Amino acid sequence: MFWQESDPEIHPKVPNDVVDVMFPLQHCKSLPVDHAQALANAVLGAVPWLAEEPQAAIHTIHVAGSQNGWERPSRDGEQQLLPSRRTKLGIRIPRARLDALKAALEGSTLEVKGSSFSLGPAKERPLSAEKTLFARYVVAHADEDEDQFLRRVVSELAQRGIKIRKALCGKTLSLNTATGPVVTRSLMLAELSLDDAIALQQQGIGDHQTLGCGIFLPHKGIEAVGQAAR
Repeated sequence: MFWQESDPEIHPKVPNDVVDVMFPLQHCKSLPVDHAQALANAVLGAVPWLAEEPQAAIHTIHVAGSQNGWERPSRDGEQQLLPSRRTKLGIRIPRARLDALKAALEGSTLEVKGSSFSLGPAKERPLSAEKTLFARYVVAHADEDEDQFLRRVVSELAQRGIKIRKALCGKTLSLNTATGPVVTRSLMLAELSLDDAIALQQQGIGDHQTLGCGIFLPHKGIEAVGQAAR
C-alpha cells in the first residue's frame, strides 16, 4: 500500500491588534432603518473617547434582507427594522481598548431615535483572512459617477500602498447626519493580498467611520455582490 498524507492546510495568521467587539441587543423591539447618526450619538455619549480613537468604527445594525417573505424596509421615512435575538451591535477598536469598551457598554441601555435596547456581555471577533472585502457605505462625492468613484478610491488606496485588482461599487445611499445628508456607495474589493486585506479592515477608508462608513467586512465573492448590486 502506498499512503501519503496530504500537506496540512496553512491558515494565515491574522494580527489581533484590532478586533470587532460584538454586543448582543437585548429587549430591542424595533429600530429605525436610518439610525447611523442616532446610534453614533448614543454610543459616543457612553464612550466619549471613541471619537478620538483613529481606528474606532461603529457598525450600523443590520438584520436579514429577506426572510419568510419579509423584505428589508427602504430607508425612506420612518421605516423600522425588527432585530432578532441574534442581532448584535459591532464596534471595531484596537485590542488595547477592549476592556475599557466592555466596561462602558456591557449592561448599559442606549436610546436610538425613540427605540431603546440594552447591551449584553460582549464577545470579541477577530478580523478576517478573507481576501474579498465589502463595505456597505463608503463616502462618495455628490458629483462623481461610478467610474469616477472607483478611480478615486483606487488612487487613494494606492497612496497607502494598497493595490486593488478588482473593484465593484453598488447601490448609492444617502445617510442623514447631523451636518446634512452624506452620499455613499457600497464597495467590493476582490483578490487582495492578505496584508492589504488586513490593512483595509484595520484602517477602513474615508470619513464617518463612527457612522458605519468605510468599514470593510469579509465577503464570499465578488459574483454575489454583483448580483446584490443589481
